[in-house]
Amino acid sequence: MRILLPLALVLLFTGCFGKFKDGEAYFRNGDYEKAIKEFNRVLFVSITDVKSLHLRARAYEELEQFKLAKADYEHILSLDPKYAQAHAGLGKLAWKQEDFPKAERHFLHAAMHDPNDYDILLLLSRSMIKNQRFKSAEEFLQTAIDLKPEEPTPHFYMALARGYSGDGLGVVTSLNHYLLFEPDNVVAHYNRGFALMKLGYKDWAIEDFDEVLRVKPDHYEAMARRAVCRLEDEPRRACQELKKAADNGNFLGKAYYQNKCQ
Repeated sequence: MRILLPLALVLLFTGCFGKFKDGEAYFRNGDYEKAIKEFNRVLFVSITDVKSLHLRARAYEELEQFKLAKADYEHILSLDPKYAQAHAGLGKLAWKQEDFPKAERHFLHAAMHDPNDYDILLLLSRSMIKNQRFKSAEEFLQTAIDLKPEEPTPHFYMALARGYSGDGLGVVTSLNHYLLFEPDNVVAHYNRGFALMKLGYKDWAIEDFDEVLRVKPDHYEAMARRAVCRLEDEPRRACQELKKAADNGNFLGKAYYQNKCQ
């Protein structure tokens, strides 16, 4: 009996042991509940396994169990205050709550501890744009671009930051880069057209608005702006477009039609 008792205890607790690789596989496959159960087994034996805590927190996030995710991220930081992904996780939770200053602080801590993490740099830059810290956002976006020159997203955010800070030429430059990678993005074409129009490059603006209207013929804001660009050279055609935009509820089209076409 003295020999059998320890063996029985081993058999009893073997079912409590989990494997990180199994939990990770469940997580990657989107089976978050199974992932959490597997990480619970891992953490039953090793309560300081930060990798398991991290992926369990991520699984809680996916299931929108944000309080549990936050508890895991905070537990990680109590074990390792320099764990960048835990800071980033808390930043994402703050973002969901629309606490953008708090989100920025967490993302900044994450970037301090892992300055070459592309995703963290994007999250930090986006939060800085929300907090109207446009120049700082540009600096971190440039670092992200240097890390992954072929990725389009940081160029789009760079255009936003430059647009909010009044740098029209910078907007055009950033969207030129972005559209090299995403040539069919209607939003990018519209925003570049808008910037070009403001800078006085009407012919180039018309090309962008043409592309928007090719894809979305009912984009009446683009229609109205294209018409404004055409007013001097093609007044009749421009007024027709302004009326159509106005008839469909576009305020810009209505204002210009009343002032320029009647």
